[in-house]
Amino acid sequence: MTQIEANGISLEYETFGPASGEPLLLVMGLGAQLTLWAEPFCQQLVDKGFYVIRFDNRDVGLSSKFGHKGIPDLMKILEASMTGQKPEMVYELKDMANDAVALLGALNIPAAHIVGASMGGMIVQHMAFGHPEKVKSMTSIMSTTGHAGLNPASPEAMAVLMSPAPDASDVDAVVARGIQAQTTIAGPVYAKAPEDLEKDVLRDFHRSFYPEGVLRQMAAVVGDGDRRERLAKVKCPTLIIHGDIDPLVPVDGGRDTAAHITGAEYLEFEGMGHSVPEALYGPIVSAIATNTVRAAQPAE
Repeated sequence: MTQIEANGISLEYETFGPASGEPLLLVMGLGAQLTLWAEPFCQQLVDKGFYVIRFDNRDVGLSSKFGHKGIPDLMKILEASMTGQKPEMVYELKDMANDAVALLGALNIPAAHIVGASMGGMIVQHMAFGHPEKVKSMTSIMSTTGHAGLNPASPEAMAVLMSPAPDASDVDAVVARGIQAQTTIAGPVYAKAPEDLEKDVLRDFHRSFYPEGVLRQMAAVVGDGDRRERLAKVKCPTLIIHGDIDPLVPVDGGRDTAAHITGAEYLEFEGMGHSVPEALYGPIVSAIATNTVRAAQPAE
């Protein structure tokens, strides 16, 4: 893995496959490190001919942190958003999208296929309507439009999301919370074994434990508001993927996203929660690859 300067900050990134492949950028979600794009998933994309880039968003993992900017007041941001006012945020989703665009520029990649999960889906949406010249195709996974009228997260998923992070000195508590969170949002159908989840949580804990950054990222999500009008500007080939039992971002978020992007393809997986499960790597990777082919086809 390597650090690179982009958009005035330092971003940690890693690549898979030969640089001669079709560039494909993976953008992860809230508080999630690049490691959540599992290496076998990345390798399957490489096997389809892609040059895969995964990276840590700002305020997470090994990328630049914004602790000097303080902790945002989420309730004030939510109130401002609901009353049509511009909330005060440390940074916005468009800034995170600018990070991703700048990363491509720093890597001398003029344009790429982009894939985002959860908050990462929101970030790639911003890339698609804010920087269309940089985007060959877009895949938004388990994400949403930000429309306030959509179904909210389940009480169980919301409780996990909003529960305070354990102290870093209590590793057992960190592991227990991580396992509970992943089990709750992934759902029962494609649940990982607890021992595998423990390995994942410990890997990420020892790599970087920075719960403070989650609050600033969450503020950016809450403050972004409804993207439906902006999504109408998206012209690139688009694929929307969602699970029908997602408890954190319910399935109508994916359906609403597809409905507001002209020509978007929509793929819904039965039994998929808020995760990209290993059992679905094959069909998800194939669907992404099929969508990228549309970018090479002449417009009708």
